[in-house]
Amino acid sequence: MALPPIYAEHRLVPAKRFDDLQVGDRYPLPSRTLGDGNFAAFQAVSLDNHPIHYDAVYCQALGHPGPLAHGLQVLAFTAAGAGTFPHEIGDSLLGMVGVSAKILKPAYPGDTLYPLLEITALKRQNSTGLVTMRAIVTNQRGETVLEGEHTYLLKL
Repeated sequence: MALPPIYAEHRLVPAKRFDDLQVGDRYPLPSRTLGDGNFAAFQAVSLDNHPIHYDAVYCQALGHPGPLAHGLQVLAFTAAGAGTFPHEIGDSLLGMVGVSAKILKPAYPGDTLYPLLEITALKRQNSTGLVTMRAIVTNQRGETVLEGEHTYLLKL
C-alpha cells in the first residue's frame, strides 16, 4: 500500500534515501531535564521498583544525591524518533535491528541530558542497507553519561 500524497506535502524535512546518507551525519535530539515525572513514567513502563531509582532517603544513605536514573531510561532518550532521522528516511525505514549501550556516569533528578546520534557506518546489501549510529548522551557538565550504538535497516 502506498502512502497517501498528503504525506509528502507534510514532511518535516526533505526525504533522503540510503545513498544520500553519509558517515558523520549528526542528529541531535531534544535535551531533557530529569524530574519526578520522568522517574514516575519510567517506573510505570518498566515496572522496576528498586529503591535506588525512587527513594531519595535510601539513595542518600548510599552516598547518592538523589534517585539514580535507570540506565534503560537514559538509553530511551536516544530514540531516533525524537529527532529528524526517521523523518528524513521516511518509508525507507524497515526497523531498528540492534541497540547496545554502556552507562558511564549516573544521572540524577535535575540533570539535563543531551542525546546525539551520529552515523558511523553504512553497509549496502542486496536490497537493503544497514545504518549504524553512535548514540551518546552528555549531561550539563559535558560528561558522557551513556555511549552506545543503534543499527537500522533501510530499503535501498
